[in-house]
Amino acid sequence: MVSEREVIQIIQGYLKESPRSATPFGDDVATLRIKGRLLAVLKVDMFVRETDAVPGMSLSQMARKAVVSTVSDFASKGVQPLALMSSMALPPGMSKSDVAELASGLSSAAEEYETYVVGGDTNQASDLIVDIAGFGLAEEPIMSRGGARPGDILATTGTFGETAASFKMFFEKMTPPDDLKTRLLKSVYEPKAHLKQGVALKESRCVTASIDSSDGLAWSIHELSKASGVGFQLTSIPISENALSFAEMFHLDPCQLALYGGEEYNLVVAVKRKLWKEAVKAVENVKGRLYKMGEVVETPGIYLSTNREKRRIQPIGWEHLKERRPRTHKN
Repeated sequence: MVSEREVIQIIQGYLKESPRSATPFGDDVATLRIKGRLLAVLKVDMFVRETDAVPGMSLSQMARKAVVSTVSDFASKGVQPLALMSSMALPPGMSKSDVAELASGLSSAAEEYETYVVGGDTNQASDLIVDIAGFGLAEEPIMSRGGARPGDILATTGTFGETAASFKMFFEKMTPPDDLKTRLLKSVYEPKAHLKQGVALKESRCVTASIDSSDGLAWSIHELSKASGVGFQLTSIPISENALSFAEMFHLDPCQLALYGGEEYNLVVAVKRKLWKEAVKAVENVKGRLYKMGEVVETPGIYLSTNREKRRIQPIGWEHLKERRPRTHKN
């Protein structure tokens, strides 16, 4: 079966790149030069219930997550989305209250990230699909995936491991006590885009490369490596206390949970070493936190070094059409 990334490569092979483009195919957003340094920033992301929803997820949470997925890519470029548009394909049997719940999720998410849903389209399909397109304006340069240089500090805006633990609860029947279960489930039911942190980092001009971690931490670092032509030496990974508790309870490697989970929306950034303190302050000023993970190196390859071992980080992450979660809904 053709994989999602192979599909993208095939499609890109048939497309002409716009002479107005300011970012290459494959970055988190598309950009078009409007006038001078002014860019139009565009992004679209799709939520399909069969492949993207997890058991127990409400319709409101599904719509909200569709918005978060798009907003997170704006966050990784440090751009505030000015407007969103939503296309919805609804399966037969949806009630008025179902549609109202979806609309409520869209509205609350847009308000959360200080943007607006200004229009869209509706259609019918065999399963629920919520597609979100975003638009914003920014001045060059925006933070891209390329640009990391040897000596830069690799950092992230959040902790990891909770979504991977949640997926193990759903699909491998690992069930912790209710209080821990509730805390872990929040990571997949109510994910957060780190928009304020991204905008603050862009304004600080401390970042040389940036990506969001929705496809998993390991995969995201490999994408930065490929785009920037560098390697990374990690010395630590910020792992959630909840994920650490889950790993200890079920005798799992917490680093595996943190590296190869996915659907976390932290930003992974390379920061100029001499501007590290300024970057930390910029994120703290918007009530966020910047965690140091390691540094950029010239030699290709990505490794995690601890007191006990040095391990190679594999380029593994979530990929549609290649990996399928168990179906969780009838429609």
